Amino acid sequence: MVSIDEMYDVAVIDEIQMMADATRGFAWTRALLGVKADEIHLCGDPSVLDIVRKICAETGDELEVHHCERFKKLEVEAKTLLGDLKNVKSGDCVVAFSRREIFEVKLAIEKNTKHRCCVIYGALPPETRRQQANLFNDQDNEFDVLVASDAVGMGLNLNIRRVVFYNLSKYNGDKVVPVPATQVKQIAGRAGRRGSRFPVGLTTTLHLDDLAYLIECLKQPFDEIKKVGLFPFFEQVESFAAQLPDLNFPKILAKFAESCRLDGMYFLCKHDHIKKVANMLEKVKGLSLQDRFNFCFAPANIRDPKSMYHLLRFASDYGQKVPASIAMGMPKGSARNDSELLDLETKHQVLSMYLWLSHQFDYERFPHGKKAEAMATDIADLLGQSLIKANWKPETRQTASRPKPRKNEDGYERPKSLITSYEE
Repeated sequence: MVSIDEMYDVAVIDEIQMMADATRGFAWTRALLGVKADEIHLCGDPSVLDIVRKICAETGDELEVHHCERFKKLEVEAKTLLGDLKNVKSGDCVVAFSRREIFEVKLAIEKNTKHRCCVIYGALPPETRRQQANLFNDQDNEFDVLVASDAVGMGLNLNIRRVVFYNLSKYNGDKVVPVPATQVKQIAGRAGRRGSRFPVGLTTTLHLDDLAYLIECLKQPFDEIKKVGLFPFFEQVESFAAQLPDLNFPKILAKFAESCRLDGMYFLCKHDHIKKVANMLEKVKGLSLQDRFNFCFAPANIRDPKSMYHLLRFASDYGQKVPASIAMGMPKGSARNDSELLDLETKHQVLSMYLWLSHQFDYERFPHGKKAEAMATDIADLLGQSLIKANWKPETRQTASRPKPRKNEDGYERPKSLITSYEE
């Protein structure tokens, strides 16, 4: 998260509509409300404009609005890929919404066509994503197709001719749901961006029965954001905790969530990640309330036992006033299978977490920041090498299947076709 203690001449906050995200929105809202800068540039879609106006009116800040239009048209290809990845073409980006599907798509394309695939998904380090993006953008190599998750929608300049949706549903942590229209619009809009060598941007679906939903999403106006997410600063939690001296930190967080009342423009973000870390650290001795609060925001993957183990170890060392060690060796080479690729992803994530903690706490407690940074750079390179040669099936995981065209057990009904009205 951005520092709210340092003073900046200019701050740029990209994807400002993420303030409405149920889990992570507080980070963007915190940046907007708290960053110290003479001038703040906000970039995002029109859905957030009205609420930004209201926030600026409350804070007394002057707001200047600049609307930007696409330089190239975005067109829907009605033919689709007819369910066959053999119909992928050079410059395509095939979008899937699970890591498993991404590698299955890559394997199928490279096995059945002459194309080579680059890969981008959320668990990859930013350096590896940029390396894959550069490989895809470079016309002087054989990597002419990109397979990506929704991570392709933010933060990368990509020379995409056509965005192909492998499906238009994803698992939200609870059940399979349609991909929100705003997300579909943003991902589809990656095709034919300004500076692209292609005259127009194209988008379509792998399966014909997904096409109507794609068209409906693109026709919909952006839904106006009514509320944005917040999470308390430590000082607010500290003040609240002083009234409840007998409660431990996890119970203080739960009680705070029950008791807080927010203005109509704001909501309290879901904080399952914070609660899970707080519970794990409850028996760690030697941590102050502020220490516990800070550790809860460490960028750990709560679904990865190895990541959580290292976070617990770092916190335990800190509580015992022992310098935290990295305690992790460098891999011997690039991954030879998906298990080794997952291990590389975890190692990089743990090193990133160590670096984050080294900036939050005293140097004496996390003294190996430079070593962690060097190791993380080397592992990011190994991940890039691994993705280039990856030709294996992904590890078996519990994944959600595509919803049926009409109605599934969760009551999801695919929208009626809008092809006729779209063509009019």
